[in-house]
Amino acid sequence: TVVREVVQSEGTTSCWFYTTSNDCLLLPWSPGLSISLALHPSLLPQHLPYQQLIYHSAQHSLVPESPMSAPFSGGNPASIGDPAIFGVITVSDRASQGVYEDLSGPAILQFFQEAIDSPWSAKYVVIPDEQPVIEETIKRLADQEGCCLLVTTGGTGPAPRDVTPEATEAVCSRMLPGYGEQMRAISLKYVPTAVLSRQTAGVRNKTLVINLPGKPKSIRETFDEVFKSIPYCIQLMGGPYIETVATVVPAFRPPADKRNLAQSQA
Repeated sequence: TVVREVVQSEGTTSCWFYTTSNDCLLLPWSPGLSISLALHPSLLPQHLPYQQLIYHSAQHSLVPESPMSAPFSGGNPASIGDPAIFGVITVSDRASQGVYEDLSGPAILQFFQEAIDSPWSAKYVVIPDEQPVIEETIKRLADQEGCCLLVTTGGTGPAPRDVTPEATEAVCSRMLPGYGEQMRAISLKYVPTAVLSRQTAGVRNKTLVINLPGKPKSIRETFDEVFKSIPYCIQLMGGPYIETVATVVPAFRPPADKRNLAQSQA
């Protein structure tokens, strides 16, 4: 596998690398660097386009560093729900550089594994705190990868590099501020600093984009609650009918909008 094209967004230190095997990778870049790709043999082909990658400058190589314990697909094939594609975007300078392992993205994937009954697959990427990069990633996963739900984690605080809400607003046609309000209300039960969070959500075409906190514990505290309304939101947007595991997250829908087994087989 070799790089066939490199595209850099103006003002960023990262590039999209397009390879001869049609993988699309977002990586740190310095001009004149000789690049080679080594694909980890344990990675399944369907997972290649958006894996977390760690840049090893000494070897001038890019080696996938994937949390193999995290699920990238799941659900019940006999579910009354439709197949769905989810996107998980971890926004972190240090995680994207390999300083530490990302735990937040895998926590979201694990939530999908436990809570989603519909057949699902996921695209997962770790990127730096750069607004143009975040915007481009959201647009690619929504417009080209067909994700009905994009979940970001990280970059929602008041620090200068926290720009995930700005990137979300820039690529969404309509905002859904109620999600951020609900998450802050939930988090305030645990920590007073929840008021510093600027999480939001919005709609890009038929994709729901929602910002989650950056810590795995906070992700589960908030996502388990706000997800109750997400399947119906996606349904109203013209997306797939997502069925949840009711004992984990009981999704709410008006009775008239609920699907039964006969309807799913029609």
